[in-house]
Amino acid sequence: NMYGSSPNSMTANGSDSKKQRLDESPPSRVLHIRKLPSEVSETEVIALGLPFGKVTNILMLKGKNQAFLELGTEEAAITMVNYYTAVTPQVRNTPVFIQYSNHKELKTDSALNQRAQAVLQAVSAVQDGSSPSSDPGVLDLAPPPSPVLRIIIDNMFYPVTLDVLQQIFSKFGTVMKIITFTKNNQFQALLQFSDPVNAQQAKLSLDGQNIYNSCCTLRIDFSKLVNLNVKYNNDKSRDYTRPDLPTGDGESTNKDHSLLGKYISVFLRLHSVYGDVQRVKILYNKKDSALIQLSDGNQAQLAMSHLNGQKVFGKVMRVTLSKHQTVALPREGLDDQLLTKDFSGSPLHRFKKPGSKNFQNIFPPSATLHLSNIRDGVGEEDLRLLFSNSGGTVKAFKFFQDRKMALIQMSSVEEAIQALMDLHNYDMGGNHHLKVSFSKSTI
Repeated sequence: NMYGSSPNSMTANGSDSKKQRLDESPPSRVLHIRKLPSEVSETEVIALGLPFGKVTNILMLKGKNQAFLELGTEEAAITMVNYYTAVTPQVRNTPVFIQYSNHKELKTDSALNQRAQAVLQAVSAVQDGSSPSSDPGVLDLAPPPSPVLRIIIDNMFYPVTLDVLQQIFSKFGTVMKIITFTKNNQFQALLQFSDPVNAQQAKLSLDGQNIYNSCCTLRIDFSKLVNLNVKYNNDKSRDYTRPDLPTGDGESTNKDHSLLGKYISVFLRLHSVYGDVQRVKILYNKKDSALIQLSDGNQAQLAMSHLNGQKVFGKVMRVTLSKHQTVALPREGLDDQLLTKDFSGSPLHRFKKPGSKNFQNIFPPSATLHLSNIRDGVGEEDLRLLFSNSGGTVKAFKFFQDRKMALIQMSSVEEAIQALMDLHNYDMGGNHHLKVSFSKSTI
């Protein structure tokens, strides 16, 4: 168990009276590792050696916070010791000490060491699938597919909160976002690290572990989503990079500022369904109003006819043609409090190419959305989750034959408008931005 059931069981690192004797033992393929954090797993220790070659044996001395690690060759062990003299080795963000052991090989009691052998076999199986890496900094495992882990918790006798997950997983790197939900009566979470490598280390170390004594078992795999879309910071979801997000009870910590961002995105994203938005200017004395400049008059006409009278954020939106021909940008050095945004250089315009198919797919707001540019491997469940997390209820879903496009039906036009604003141009990774538009079809 990594957590809780006996909080006082953490032992202090043994006092280091035997000063580091780096020079005393000659090189050996067996390394002695000291000052490991308590509760460390075999996998985490093996991971220290993996980048340098095959790890052939391991012996954990749990009570002493030490371990012996045997590498396939003496050469690999020398490379590893040299590398970690330059770069301090860390396990769970704690520095550890590595030196040659005076053993030439590890003879371990097979019964005692069965678990370690099982772990080694699993790790080597993964390792054999890939060629030995020449760069010692690279873990010799297949590259991690995503920084997002999907976590399912089995036999959950105690509630597991978002904060507990954050605490456990942040031992492996920076946790950026977490979304929790219940599916098929099981508590699940999606957790996004800042880097896929951290996700991989966390998965290697934590998959199958219990959070509390003999219960709350973590089952972990990579999510197909590479980026989570968190709208609210509360006990169900959290974006640690954006403390200004509202809690969802209508309370936002930084009201004015986050509303401004909200309105800019409303005006930009909704209008971009009907044309290429060049500039948006929020009116200084009426923050919920804006001037929006599209590439031409037809686009403006279309946007107006389709958007006027639609409900957004619970209010009816009014759209009329302005007497201004263009939105002026603020003069150099003039602070206009981020009220004017210029999007003319955006790579995400839908209508740049003359005669683009997008011109044929312009429909008034509807509860059914058309999704395109869906990344390979992203399935119905991932997309349903993404859209329901945007605060609505997904009523129906249908993939087109090639699975690059889909229809998704929300329970109201207002929810669909909200989802389009949240998720149009959502980054699916691998340079795929999800395209969301209103559909005339129903599912």
